[in-house]
Amino acid sequence: MIAIIDYGVGNLFSLISSFKKIGADITVTADPEVIKAADGIILPGVGAFEDAAKKLRDTGLDKVVIAEAQNGKKLMGICLGMQMLFEKSFEYGEHKGLGLLKGNIIPMQNTIPNNLKIPHIGWNALHLTRDSEIFKYINANDCVYFVHSYYAADCDDSVIATAEYGKELTAAVQNGNIFGCQFHPEKSGEVGLNILRAFCEME
Repeated sequence: MIAIIDYGVGNLFSLISSFKKIGADITVTADPEVIKAADGIILPGVGAFEDAAKKLRDTGLDKVVIAEAQNGKKLMGICLGMQMLFEKSFEYGEHKGLGLLKGNIIPMQNTIPNNLKIPHIGWNALHLTRDSEIFKYINANDCVYFVHSYYAADCDDSVIATAEYGKELTAAVQNGNIFGCQFHPEKSGEVGLNILRAFCEME
């Protein structure tokens, strides 16, 4: 069973629908005991980093996620959920993340060419930079759907895919049992479903 953490951030409908489409056994929960009993964890998230991180801390689920990941349980962060896996975010200030991955979340502004719109919204090809179990059903240059204004930097050790938007930006990360997708697999058609399927199948 895969536990999708519900901590009051974002609409989970598309994510739930995607897991149901691939026949995955999922539960949406804020119960630490259910999360501990799960085979894997999904940490979703949309909106502002500071608000999401505070809500996760206020529920005490930050400690549960960290402990379970450190014990070897597979974990995937999606969009803002991926960003929260890192040490810090510099979105409107400086905010502490979960610290499960080394690196920082920084703005695209002044990093990408000025003629490109922020937020980055749309379909982009994945450039696979390392082998990963979550890519076993997809191919290099398959396209996925992004919506973001900040991206993960200083994280070369964990980058497994990038996407070009004025420069190569972090698209997906992995460190052992910890995974993250900056894009939305639940909004990325068959490619996204295949990424979620591969995550579910991992031991």
